[in-house]
Amino acid sequence: MTKGVIRRMTEKDIDMVHEIEILSFSVPWSKESFIDEIKNKNAIYYVYEEDSKVWGFAGMHHIVDEGHITNIAVHPQKRGQGIGRLLLSALISYAKENGLVGLTLEVRSKNYVAISLYKSLGFIQEGIRKNYYSDPPDDAIIMWLWL
Repeated sequence: MTKGVIRRMTEKDIDMVHEIEILSFSVPWSKESFIDEIKNKNAIYYVYEEDSKVWGFAGMHHIVDEGHITNIAVHPQKRGQGIGRLLLSALISYAKENGLVGLTLEVRSKNYVAISLYKSLGFIQEGIRKNYYSDPPDDAIIMWLWL
């Protein structure tokens, strides 16, 4: 069981978040992108911290009455321990507390672990974006969680 905490991301987390981003995605966001995100009043970002180290993060944009999940990632050394579920659950709780009607995201069609997690939390497939990802090429599955 995890023994860390979920909290809002701050600028001091950017280096560790960016390290996880590089380890997790073929086309990673820049540090500047994360700094811009946490300054954006419509962006909600959480980190999972354990032993003074950030091991995972998740973020979304709060747009009118919907949430668009931008990214979620866990350090490879901590995957499979439920951290992604905790982070996603924090976003869902935020959405419910703030009256959002639903959350949406895009996920690589071949990212079976992530798809399984999303489905286990109630997300359903609502569409496909053909050739959405370029490196490597892949379609995106559009998923929604209606609240």
